[in-house]
Amino acid sequence: MTTPDNTPDAPDTADSAVEHTGVAAQDWAQASADPQYRAAVVDLLGALAYGELAAFERLAEDAKLAPTLADKAELAKMASAEFHHYEKLRDRLTEIGAEPTESMEPFVAALDGFHKQTAPSDWLEGLVKAYVGDSIASDFYREVAARLDSDTRGLVLAVLDDTGHASFAVEKVRAAIDADPRVGGRLALWARRLMGEALSQSQRVVADRDALSTMLVGGVADGFDLAEVGRMFSRITEAHTKRMAALGLAA
Repeated sequence: MTTPDNTPDAPDTADSAVEHTGVAAQDWAQASADPQYRAAVVDLLGALAYGELAAFERLAEDAKLAPTLADKAELAKMASAEFHHYEKLRDRLTEIGAEPTESMEPFVAALDGFHKQTAPSDWLEGLVKAYVGDSIASDFYREVAARLDSDTRGLVLAVLDDTGHASFAVEKVRAAIDADPRVGGRLALWARRLMGEALSQSQRVVADRDALSTMLVGGVADGFDLAEVGRMFSRITEAHTKRMAALGLAA
């Protein structure tokens, strides 16, 4: 994932504003006594694990489009970091008695579909996709993390740490726009498409998984209700607008 939790790019979540209560005040041993909560966490970690594995694969592919050897090396380093995040999630799933491959499988079609529909046509589109698309996903998972037990929350936030792609993408995209301002219009349209596809995909994944959807609307982890889900997506949209500005693009 690409956006660190302590930058202005990440939306402010309830996690930073209120004291933890309910499930969020418990550790895994306490919270996992609820089988529905455990199922929701397995789903969440499975989705994250496959997302990290797909990010590793995509960054390795993007490196082939890199214009210089230095750029190739940077992307290879980022890909390696994504794979290490995947390994942490895989190991945690095993530790809590879930089979990693089975946990990831329900999310393969949706994530692969998203990547197929948003395949970049060049180096710059690939950078924008990683910066915008992955950051939207990171924002979503941070919102959910605020309602998780302390052990799971710590793991989720750790694997959302920036791999260096955010600043790298901003630097390269802004330089390209400075060199040719016409590039900006094309990339702005591309980023808007990514935003719509990413939000639609997130909503589909949640809707298809009962435990996850129950967690979001407050049936398992405390604090979410339907109105809060709407506010959550509003915060994610606001963060996207800030990222677009950082890239030098109009939202």
